[in-house]
Amino acid sequence: MPGYTWHREVQGKVLYLTFDDGPIPEITPWVLEQLAEYKAKATFFCVGENVAKHQEVAQAVLAQGHLLANHTYNHLKGWQTSLPQYVANTAKCQEELEKLQPSAPKLFRPPYGRISGKQGQALRQTYELIMWDVLTNDYDQSLAPEVCLQQSIKSTQGGSIIVFHDSLKAQRNMMHALPRYLEHFTRLGYTFETL
Repeated sequence: MPGYTWHREVQGKVLYLTFDDGPIPEITPWVLEQLAEYKAKATFFCVGENVAKHQEVAQAVLAQGHLLANHTYNHLKGWQTSLPQYVANTAKCQEELEKLQPSAPKLFRPPYGRISGKQGQALRQTYELIMWDVLTNDYDQSLAPEVCLQQSIKSTQGGSIIVFHDSLKAQRNMMHALPRYLEHFTRLGYTFETL
């Protein structure tokens, strides 16, 4: 899809970890601990209502040098939502983020990775649309945690944008895969940066 960012062109060993659907107090603080241990930075694609409900968690994300980005206010299904509604919901999320992070780049990732051509066209006027080239599938509860890890490692290359989820649904696989993923690529000399 033209106009979407799937990976970054980089010189050297740089990776871009992203976390979708948070922030939530049950999971996000644990993610922050793992990232701190490996001096890794990440971009959190936040659901606006979670930011509003859990401001202290969102502030902890920022305090550690990570970036908050837009994942709609209500985790909308684009294919079931009118264009005006979708754009307004995204703007509402952005307002929530800018209360905490006034001057950050405007990054947007559609929930479920699905968005109509018209929605994408409208949002590209304001946001960089960030997709991914490594989907960990951590939310897939039928997937064994070790398979989640190995598939993610195998798919990664310099400049990859990797999707994990700081959500209860992804907890089992993410808590297995994330520290091992960080350890593996840190050992290989990679650094993790915000988008």
